[in-house]
Amino acid sequence: MARPTDDKTDKNPNNKKPFELTPNVVMILNNVVMLIVIIISLTIMYFLLETSFNKKIAKIAPQDGIEQLEEDGEEIKEEGVLLDLGDFILNLADATSRRYLKVGVAMELSKTQEEIELASMPAPKASGHGASAPVDPNEAIIAEMERYKPAIRDAIISVLSNKTSDELSTPTGKEIAKEEILAMVNNIFEGKREVMRVSFGQFIIQ
Repeated sequence: MARPTDDKTDKNPNNKKPFELTPNVVMILNNVVMLIVIIISLTIMYFLLETSFNKKIAKIAPQDGIEQLEEDGEEIKEEGVLLDLGDFILNLADATSRRYLKVGVAMELSKTQEEIELASMPAPKASGHGASAPVDPNEAIIAEMERYKPAIRDAIISVLSNKTSDELSTPTGKEIAKEEILAMVNNIFEGKREVMRVSFGQFIIQ
């Protein structure tokens, strides 16, 4: 006589309980999936922001050689040539009273590419008793500026003498005067050289 078969034994011969997705398991899986999605999203955002930032830096980076990058990645700021124009004593444009200004003015001038290359070259050694010392490029530029000095001084006087004591008593007023002087002197050079900045020394209003 045949033994009756157990339906449960036939369906699950190994007697193993089938895996069930409990609410806790579902919650854990959801959290893991969300965490992976967040990590991927943050990674994509990081690369997008870094790319955008690098593009903005490339636009802002100077292209005129004033600030250059060496092969080792270190930033070098090119120094200009300082031209001291001495002191100026002049009347201001105050309508109610006579006011005077005494100010020292100096300018930093750019160098041409040829002058930059010449300055970076090692100085040749003098040989013999009659050999002349090598010419300093900076001194050559200052000597060249002697023929421009009358026009430069006239531009400075023209700008400052049209200012009132109230205008020149504020930091903003002084900066505006510097910018106007810079623009006028650059017009004198006609593109042959550039004024990088204008500086005031002693600044006395009486």
